[in-house]
Amino acid sequence: MTVSQPTISKAPITLDILVVGAGLGGMTASIGLALAGHNVTVLESAHQLGEVGAGIQIPPPSVKILETIGALDEVLEKSTLPHEFQIHSWKDGKVISKQNLVPFTMDNYHSHYLHIHRADYHHALVDRAQEVGVKIVLNARVNHIDFESATVTTLNGEVFSGDVVVGYDGIKSRLRTFILGYEDLPYDTGDLAYRAILDASEMKHYPELASLCKNPNIHFWWGPDCHVVLYMLQGGNTCNVVILTPDTLPKDVTVQEGSVEELLELFKDWDPILSSVFKLIHSTSKWRLQNSQELKTWTHEKGNVIILGDAAHATLPYLASGASQALEDAAVLSGLFSRIESKDQIHDLLELTESLRKWRSTQVVLGSTQCRKIYHMHDGPEQELRDKILAESPPKKGCPNRWADPVFQKFLWGYEAFHEAERGWEEYKKGKMAEYTFDNLYDDAKL
Repeated sequence: MTVSQPTISKAPITLDILVVGAGLGGMTASIGLALAGHNVTVLESAHQLGEVGAGIQIPPPSVKILETIGALDEVLEKSTLPHEFQIHSWKDGKVISKQNLVPFTMDNYHSHYLHIHRADYHHALVDRAQEVGVKIVLNARVNHIDFESATVTTLNGEVFSGDVVVGYDGIKSRLRTFILGYEDLPYDTGDLAYRAILDASEMKHYPELASLCKNPNIHFWWGPDCHVVLYMLQGGNTCNVVILTPDTLPKDVTVQEGSVEELLELFKDWDPILSSVFKLIHSTSKWRLQNSQELKTWTHEKGNVIILGDAAHATLPYLASGASQALEDAAVLSGLFSRIESKDQIHDLLELTESLRKWRSTQVVLGSTQCRKIYHMHDGPEQELRDKILAESPPKKGCPNRWADPVFQKFLWGYEAFHEAERGWEEYKKGKMAEYTFDNLYDDAKL
């Protein structure tokens, strides 16, 4: 188990808070704000609750948040603990870099690193939200917002008012458009992701795949223009496979069925073990990877409205930290609003949330984008230099395996969201607007 985390205290006053979006970040924020004593209503555009996708990684900062909000036990029941990161050469599968996770993250960051099916993760958060009295309204797509009164109107004409509106409505956020005053659509990155789930019992019939099931590690294959990620889920009963390749989807199509034949052709010259994995795929879909431009602000200058998570800082999946950033946003927000003393402080605390979170989330976004170049190098002098640095022991600052880089790793896994909220509040009471900094990490640690 993790080292005991802070608890969320009841705020001196009670607010009515609207959270737009019932994804992982929105549900986490709703739980934290409810634990702080506020009345929380979640507005979700879908007709039913649920998460699409497959596996997801939960790094130590998020595990600590889950413990604080009381959702960790159910998450742990459905999780797998990977033992280490293993990065393989695309040609022959040789391991070119490792990073231990068990017992490393517990010894160094007092927390686990977990794998879980996204649906199981979401279900645990929904269960906890309902336990703490969060009201969830489905089929509630926001169509208009009145910033002065913090009132939203849905597409079907329902009206909801509160003291605060928190937007967790994703990369295609409507609230982002309202705050900016113009439509801000995500852009195509040039990559797509194939996603598939394998039955581990089928893998065990093949000697070359049996060891992948026996040892619950995170496996990466880095190669020209592509990379592959593989790890176990659901107690080792299923295997999550994610394959990142150049985008070949038709214009205006963001999700499409894929085929095993496509994958076998794309990776015919790669480590033969991948062909063995792909042949066991019964169905796969390919998802266009989109991103959004960095925003100047997440808060409306007059209204008590903020956007967080992918609505504010969408992140490519190369560091497996996008969902974690959404949870960190939620923890800082709820940590600050557990201390609020007057409604006059609402806007200040929204701006303080942004101030504490924006620099860090920007570094994760930039770091994830940088990883695309690191993973997808073609063979040549740059790739040879990369692999030479990967072979250094112990790893040094700037290691291309970002999880092994001692500086970047500390930045990524050593973050304490609720402690940040406490620090921010203390600075705020002294008349200062606290910011998050970490020694210009991204500039110093760049490969």
